Amino acid sequence: MVNRRNYLLVQEFSRYQQETLQLNPKSITRYKFYLKFLLLWADEVFLAQAPEIELSFPRYLAGARRDGKSGPLAPSSLRKIVQTAKQLLLWSKAEHAVEFRDLSMSWINTLRPPAMVQRASTHIFLTLEEVRKLVVAPIPEGDLALWRDQAAAALLFLSGMRDGAFTSLPIQAVDLLNRRIYQWPFEYGVRTKKGKSATTFLLEIPDLLAIAEKWDSFIRSRLPPTAMWYTPIINQWGEQTLSAQPAGAHRNIAIAKRLRALFALASVPYKSPHKFRHGHAVHALRCAHSMADYKAISQNLMHDDIRITDETYASLLTDEVQERIRHLPAESNEAPAANSELEAFLQKRNKKELLEALTAIAQKMVN
Repeated sequence: MVNRRNYLLVQEFSRYQQETLQLNPKSITRYKFYLKFLLLWADEVFLAQAPEIELSFPRYLAGARRDGKSGPLAPSSLRKIVQTAKQLLLWSKAEHAVEFRDLSMSWINTLRPPAMVQRASTHIFLTLEEVRKLVVAPIPEGDLALWRDQAAAALLFLSGMRDGAFTSLPIQAVDLLNRRIYQWPFEYGVRTKKGKSATTFLLEIPDLLAIAEKWDSFIRSRLPPTAMWYTPIINQWGEQTLSAQPAGAHRNIAIAKRLRALFALASVPYKSPHKFRHGHAVHALRCAHSMADYKAISQNLMHDDIRITDETYASLLTDEVQERIRHLPAESNEAPAANSELEAFLQKRNKKELLEALTAIAQKMVN
């Protein structure tokens, strides 16, 4: 039976996340799910005495599932569970110092995801060729819903938007002429992750832009600027009409269902709306020629740090890595060509700065 004090701590921590940190309700629900593993592991033991539990938390997680499936949890899920557990314990030590005075920081820092053999996985994303098949698939004349869905497939790939933001995007937040998307939660009600606000830009792919522009012109002539770009469509007595209704709470689920029908029509294996974002990122990264390009792509994906882009999408570039490795020469006595950007940067540094840079590089290589 779960210790009641532990349960109340989780509830208090969730209120802190909501009221003080102002996290998205969906994020709080997800964190509560992660913390269930900690509560079930501790059982009747108060979390302040967690080090006394014989079975360690990592060992418990190695065999813990709550979805009825066999096998271990995904490494990413295990990592998030441990991170959330540590956040709760650190918060508890700060907010309930007397109760948690015996729970040492050194013990909290020992919490790690269980060491597991990593399974090979196939990285899934939409390729440009697949998106092109979706947007040119023949549809019945007058079928507004399928026309809209094809335009959605084009704009999802061009923009790399998350499905929640895309389905809450009003017409006035789309500027195809200047290749801009205004992902502004406060001004336009766009449901971005963590309420971030940014102006993002579209890939320059003419045929996909033409598909999006045709739909954009059609709805602008018939709907107010506040209506949704992924427009709700009312089907009554076999006739489809556009609706100016705002996006519903589960609009992102609706687009997944609609796109499934479009995939079937185009004879393309189904992939979720989020895989358009992956496809956008992979396509853009493959076209990048410099760190400045890489940084621009990262910002356009609304990542806080370029490392997030690298951790999330670098593994998707398996074919690109293979192609580059395949073209490496068998042997070469020639010195590698200098990186002009790096060389220019180094030439502007003084001896002290160069020494600091060398020291940092050496430490990085050792770690």
